[in-house]
Amino acid sequence: MSEGDEPAVPVPLLNIANVLTVSRLVMVPFFLLALFTGGGQDLLWRLVAFGLFVIASITDRIDGDLARKRGLVTDFGKIADPIADKALTGSALVGLSVLGDLPWWVTIVIAAREIGVTVLRFWVIRHGVIPASRGGKAKTLMQIIAIGFYLLPLPPFLIFVRWVTMGVALLLTVVTGADYVVRAFRLRAVAETP
Repeated sequence: MSEGDEPAVPVPLLNIANVLTVSRLVMVPFFLLALFTGGGQDLLWRLVAFGLFVIASITDRIDGDLARKRGLVTDFGKIADPIADKALTGSALVGLSVLGDLPWWVTIVIAAREIGVTVLRFWVIRHGVIPASRGGKAKTLMQIIAIGFYLLPLPPFLIFVRWVTMGVALLLTVVTGADYVVRAFRLRAVAETP
C-alpha cells in the first residue's frame, strides 16, 4: 500500500440492502399463506397476496440500487438476492399453477430456464461473471407484471391482459435463456484458449 492510501473499509453484513433482501425472503411464506387462504378465491386475501407480492418486488429494485449507490455490495447479498428473487417468483408461479390459475407448462418453462441459468453460472464462475443483460432485466420485469395480473382478480373482459403479458414474459424468458447459454459458452471458450 502506498503512502496516503487508506485501507478499504469492509462493508458490514448488516446493512439496509441486505435487510431488504432478507425481508423479501421472509415475505414469501406470508405471501403464500395469503394466496391460499380461502382456497385462493377469497377476494380480500387475493388482494393481500397481490399487495405482498408488489411490496416484495419493489424491495428487489430498491436493495440493488442501494447496494450499488452506497457501496453496500456484499458476498451475502450477491448470493441471497437471486435466491430471494427466485423464491418470490417461483412460489408465485407454483402457487398459481396449484390453484389452477396458470397452466403448469408455463411454470415449468420459466423454472427450467432459471435453474438452467443458475447451473450455467456455477459452470463458468471460475472464468468470470456474465453480467445481467437488458433483456434479462426486461424478462424479470415482465414476469413480475404478468404474475401481478394473475394475482389480481380481474373482470372477465380483462383476462386477456394476463395471457398477453405472460406471453411476452415467456418469450423474453426463452430468448434471454438462450442468450445466456451462448454467452456462457463464449466466456468459457475464451478463458480456456491458451
